[in-house]
Amino acid sequence: MCCGSWAWGMAVAAMFGFIVAVADVRPREAGDLTARAFVLAELVASFEWQLHVFFFGAENRPALEYLLLGGIYIGIFVAAFLAERGHFPRDNPLPIDTRTLISVIAVAAVTFLMSNLSFVTTSTPFSGRLDPEVFYIRTLVDLCGFVILFALRGQRLELHRSQEVATISMMLSNQRERYLQSKHDIDEVNRKYHDLKHYIHAFRAEQDPGERARYIDQLEESIKGFERTTLDTGNPVLDTMLMSKSQQADRYDITMTIVADGSAVAFVDAMDLVTIIGNALDNAIEAVSKVHTRDQRLIRVAIHRQDSLTLVRVENYFTGSLRTAHGLPVTSKGDSRHHGYGLKNVRDTAERYGGSLTVRVEDDWFVLRVLLPVPATKNRS
Repeated sequence: MCCGSWAWGMAVAAMFGFIVAVADVRPREAGDLTARAFVLAELVASFEWQLHVFFFGAENRPALEYLLLGGIYIGIFVAAFLAERGHFPRDNPLPIDTRTLISVIAVAAVTFLMSNLSFVTTSTPFSGRLDPEVFYIRTLVDLCGFVILFALRGQRLELHRSQEVATISMMLSNQRERYLQSKHDIDEVNRKYHDLKHYIHAFRAEQDPGERARYIDQLEESIKGFERTTLDTGNPVLDTMLMSKSQQADRYDITMTIVADGSAVAFVDAMDLVTIIGNALDNAIEAVSKVHTRDQRLIRVAIHRQDSLTLVRVENYFTGSLRTAHGLPVTSKGDSRHHGYGLKNVRDTAERYGGSLTVRVEDDWFVLRVLLPVPATKNRS
């Protein structure tokens, strides 16, 4: 029994190591896949052996035996692949937390122990005494274990999708509210700025040179930085978003350089533009705010037309390695279930316009590029 347990343990360890080596998954995801693969392998082996004994018994018919073996293994594995592929979407990876991993391993362990109980002892209510009974019990238990894991995976995926939809909806709603608030604040600032210019002219008429200089200094200090609100790209929505994010960057002592042609994104819906620009700059500001050196807190924004394409390019200083999954950076935050949707929203929005999102690192710069095809009606000179 000890040697048998050691052999099974080595088989599971080898399976886990192979999955880690060939798949781009974390240890918890690899553990989940190992448990599921192990139960499936047990089911296929037990089912094949049950049919082998039923059809051939003690007869030695190698050709038919190999035909049966190949047919069962290929058939079940292909059927399992077709059934399971919906549970592993490429654009929506399902995170595996510790509790989920423990439950999956527990189901796999109980399935293995109960299916092989008859090989250890026949003195339990769950053991078989005759060979057909033993094979039947083993196959049935393995099938139940696989069905349980299949159902659990589907349930977790549906729950994850519901959480993702709720999170994205909340983010979009918050993004819209921030845009409206930013627009209101910037309009207020512009109005006050123009009023203050008139006040400055009035104070310049003050006869007392000392008082006049003091008033002017106070007013000029109070409107310092507001000049940036005069940014005019030709697109009011883009102006509002860029100025809002510029002010946010200022609070983190980040230098943001902007070269933008608002007409290049005139065909983009206002809220879609808010989603693209807002999430891209939120991602850049969050990353650069963690940089300790002041001179390296840099963000560059470029928005312009290039032939029949509109290019939105956001770059920020970046050191370290970039880990991606399905073309998007893997969130560095601890709870991956509730973060990492910002750039996914950007990609989804770009793809609705027939465009694309790409990210890469170039010479210590993280480069986010969104390409949007300009509609034919907007492409006419």
